[in-house]
Amino acid sequence: MNHHYLKYYILLPLLLAGCAERDSNRKPHSIKEVKEALVDINKALVDRDRELIEAYISRHQLDGMQDNGAGLYYLIWGDTTGNETRVGDVVVLDYTLSLLDGTLCYSSDSTGYKEFLVGQGGVETGLEMGILLMRENQRGKFILPPHLAHGLLGDDNMIPPRSIIMYDVHLLKIIGK
Repeated sequence: MNHHYLKYYILLPLLLAGCAERDSNRKPHSIKEVKEALVDINKALVDRDRELIEAYISRHQLDGMQDNGAGLYYLIWGDTTGNETRVGDVVVLDYTLSLLDGTLCYSSDSTGYKEFLVGQGGVETGLEMGILLMRENQRGKFILPPHLAHGLLGDDNMIPPRSIIMYDVHLLKIIGK
């Protein structure tokens, strides 16, 4: 695993402060330098998340799991004759949401079915991406890196900051426009 991103956790406060030392001969870092450092940090974190997800897929032999190019990993199976999901549809899901280590965060059993308007937001970006690949009555497994889930902060409840999350879903119903 590549750990070069750790240097940015150490350097970032220095970059943002301009310099920890009060050396009058030392020029503060430019906005451009700070932005470049932040872009490097983000790339390193996305690469690390991808490595963790791909290791999980390999360990659990999730053959057929695909990457949509934006970072969502998905596996969909079941009835292919149902209605396709479209933006503007309301969908009803039976689901479980867990962390990559298997910790259960939420499920239909505890919170009831998840129902939302596709394209409206209010749910994880990665979940909407996955649902748009499904048909009514299909099942799917989605692995969402932090940038498609709850990001840097988590959800202030069960999902910690920068968590990779996993949805197991059954698309029960699509209610069209």
